Amino acid sequence: LLTDSGTSAMSDAQWAGLMRGDEAYAGSRSFYRLRDAIRDLMGFEHILPTHQGRGAEHVLFSTILRPGQLVLNNMHFDTTLAHVQHRGGVGQDLAIREAYDPASTHPFKGNFDLNRLESTLKAHGPAKIALVMATVTCNSGGGQPVSLANLREAASLARSHGVRFFLDACRFAENAYFIREREPGWEGRPVREIVRAMMDVADGCTMSGKKDALVNIGGFLAVRDPALYREAMVWAVLFEGFPTYGGLAGRDLEAMARGLEEVVDEEYLRYRVGQVRHLAGRLREAGVPIMEPPGGHAVYLDARRFLPHLDAAQLPGQTLVVEIYREGGVRTVEIGTVLAGRDPTTGADRHPELELVRLAIPRRVYTDRHLEWVADTVMRVYERRRAVRGLAITEEPPVLRHFTARFSPIE
Repeated sequence: LLTDSGTSAMSDAQWAGLMRGDEAYAGSRSFYRLRDAIRDLMGFEHILPTHQGRGAEHVLFSTILRPGQLVLNNMHFDTTLAHVQHRGGVGQDLAIREAYDPASTHPFKGNFDLNRLESTLKAHGPAKIALVMATVTCNSGGGQPVSLANLREAASLARSHGVRFFLDACRFAENAYFIREREPGWEGRPVREIVRAMMDVADGCTMSGKKDALVNIGGFLAVRDPALYREAMVWAVLFEGFPTYGGLAGRDLEAMARGLEEVVDEEYLRYRVGQVRHLAGRLREAGVPIMEPPGGHAVYLDARRFLPHLDAAQLPGQTLVVEIYREGGVRTVEIGTVLAGRDPTTGADRHPELELVRLAIPRRVYTDRHLEWVADTVMRVYERRRAVRGLAITEEPPVLRHFTARFSPIE
């Protein structure tokens, strides 16, 4: 359960699509099938495929971000923030306060704090702010959704101050499903209709196909403005390849096009979200502290409440990751101090308000019996939690350290 990114199972239709992949360097028919699928579902006219989501981020921020500018987000995920900083920008998170309370059951904890967003836009203006971006669902905050009303208000505020509004759309279908369940006026509406309503508020989106396009590799940048598309194409050719393949084989473009059609199936989404709720329910019954309410792709353990005897410097999130693997061979990931990295000015560890461990469930892979083993493993660690010792970092890279850092137990 290290990640749900690129670890999902493809359908028989997607596997069949691999046989139809057109591997032409330029003008691949598979690209045009992907382009048409995105246009039909999301409504964006101009598409640049990329090797994965961070490729789309790289192209976007290389195009629009200047050193010293701000990017405003409900809550940046790791690669998004890293790309902002790589271009000399500053990322600022503006989620509502409930997003930082694991016990809160607010239905849309991924929402922007609209008052803070408006005041930040007023204070800095379009010369200082490159972009407002909404991450749907909000991965760093527990896979929490953003309401359609909040997206519309945030987009309206951005445009009223001359700033573009984009979506980080990795888990757009799961977000749309939560809107269907929870948002007044949208109950029971078709997921496809809700997806289009979400996309209609945005000037464009970045997308990792490894999430809600149900593929193992791939992504894209989609925009409405033809001038922005032409500017971005320059960087896409430099970093990703020709605009009709973007670092991908034609067969992967084909599989992604089919995945975008399959992901809005409501029976699939009901099962998908249901698996997360099943695991969350088993842990909740045992008293294990989790992020409430459960998100769309993962159960998040609240590491601070799980291991209250460890302070932030003892890395409770990463410690819990290690203990779960030692106990039952279940791989998870920390979303806390290690992921947050160091302050670029002071070099000190950043200690975020949330210290979480994510149990990300790959799509269409595991049965509920697999998840029972996961629950039992976590519960066994919880029973012996007072005996768990913390960790110290012994080796780390300067960027995105959580991918390759090394640790040792604190004696």
